[in-house]
Amino acid sequence: MTNLHTPLCDLLEIQYPIVLAGMGSWGMATPPALVAAISNAGGLGVLGCSNLPAVEIEHRIAAVRSLTDKPFGVDLLLPASLAQAPGSRAAVRQEIRENHPEHWAFLRELHEKFGLEERPFQEDHVISTKLIREQIEATLNARVPVFAAGLGDPAIVVPEAREIGMKVMGVCGSPRNAIRQVKAGVDVIVAQGTEGGGHTGAIANFALLPQVVDAAGEIPVLAAGGIYDGRGIAASLALGAQGVWVGTAFLVADEGGLPSALKDQLVNASTSDMRISPYWTGKTVRAVQNAVSQAWDESGLPPLPTPHQRVLMEDFKEAAMSAGRFEITMNAGGQGAGGVTRRRPAVDIFNDLVESTRTTLDKMRSL
Repeated sequence: MTNLHTPLCDLLEIQYPIVLAGMGSWGMATPPALVAAISNAGGLGVLGCSNLPAVEIEHRIAAVRSLTDKPFGVDLLLPASLAQAPGSRAAVRQEIRENHPEHWAFLRELHEKFGLEERPFQEDHVISTKLIREQIEATLNARVPVFAAGLGDPAIVVPEAREIGMKVMGVCGSPRNAIRQVKAGVDVIVAQGTEGGGHTGAIANFALLPQVVDAAGEIPVLAAGGIYDGRGIAASLALGAQGVWVGTAFLVADEGGLPSALKDQLVNASTSDMRISPYWTGKTVRAVQNAVSQAWDESGLPPLPTPHQRVLMEDFKEAAMSAGRFEITMNAGGQGAGGVTRRRPAVDIFNDLVESTRTTLDKMRSL
């Protein structure tokens, strides 16, 4: 049986080259229990903390450490551009009312159309340069083994991370962005094809991955997007990756933090149900297509930039979730959802990935 071990494993001090994608979904997707389960199984668990205040990030890091002594990571978004916005959610709402009244009115129409009571998102923080700096400081101070930049340029993190022995990953969706990651000095590059869930680009994996591997040179590359079984992992290795960054397959794990209804939705989704929309956050996000994203598509309104569109939709999400209307909230996931057919413990999912990769590699030798 093939030994599933690459140089990436030695770099990250893990047994198998399988990394849990640092998914956000308002902090629900990758709770400490799921992160620890992946690390304990021999992979690298990654906390998705993009929308969390620094104090919550500190609490989650501590929780992971209480569950495992294995390496793990924290994923934050470092957008290359953010619209100028005040630091409070209330002030952003006021700006939307004054400067984008048609968007504000459309959101009210959505509440009325779906019979929702207005229930504004309670956390007052918004994604901003200040919040991102606070998140980075919390992660660096905790000396987490791995920092992952799920979006944007990690150059601002690399020098400080180097000083404390922290490894840095950068996610890219194009060869041009891969070159930016190389210049930033990251230790690992994640090449995410458009098949991936959440914030994603426009280039498919089979075209993207070899080009990123070429651009990366000696830097190891993780493949991401549409990988849900050993065949996808084996194909990624054949294209030059040293490991994989897997998200959607673990969203339905028992330890995952998504509500049961959202897990079932992903299990029952087809590949074609997973569509890209800029209306959930202001940046392109692949998620289950539903009546809300369809309504935005038909509205004729352009999406507002981040964080304004995000604030709008977080208020809607809060109202929908409070009412138990999971079918009209954002449910981010990749096209691999079409191959995810059941819910089970994370370790079972992980072990199947390992064994099915070994089986596939052995079959390739026989061919």
